[in-house]
Amino acid sequence: MDYKIFAQKIIHLKDADLEFRNQLIQKGQLGEGYNEEMEKRHNKNAEILNDIIDSIGYPTIDKVGKEASEAAWLIIQHSIGKPVFMKKCAELLKKAVDENKADPKNLAYLTDRIAVFEGKPQLYGTQFDWNENGELVPNSFDDLIKVNQRRKLIGLNTLEDQIVLIQHRVKNENQTPPKDFNQRKNDSDEWKKKVGWIK
Repeated sequence: MDYKIFAQKIIHLKDADLEFRNQLIQKGQLGEGYNEEMEKRHNKNAEILNDIIDSIGYPTIDKVGKEASEAAWLIIQHSIGKPVFMKKCAELLKKAVDENKADPKNLAYLTDRIAVFEGKPQLYGTQFDWNENGELVPNSFDDLIKVNQRRKLIGLNTLEDQIVLIQHRVKNENQTPPKDFNQRKNDSDEWKKKVGWIK
């Protein structure tokens, strides 16, 4: 099977996603809840990628190349309104990582994102959010020493170093904390229930 056409399609979806995200950054609108247009785009990308996965299996590096495999992971990482799809992809990605056909860092990020949406502690400390003091901090994790050990095993920096990098990036993107922390948390919990992350 010629995977090139699938690779190009996946990269195109990722590029359009990031271009739209960049537009929101320019307008200073990235941190203001889940943008409706962005949510639609993420859901549509997930549906298209799901069809591709049903056709060719997980887009591993050996099938579609490194760029398209990374692009597929980003689309999955952004498909937060599709819990069933994300979990399905996490299983497929784990198998691909076990076979040395995908990047274990991507699996770490996806595993953590699913854990955070399910209200569980993350294993690698890759997911961040605003706290009530207006600081961007890692979502809850089990144990700092264990987190750093897991991060080191897959070639990630320490969580302490990552906190500095993330806070610097957010500043560069002019992201600001939510105006009403409690309202944002309530809205987020309602949305998680609506799409099926929590009951």
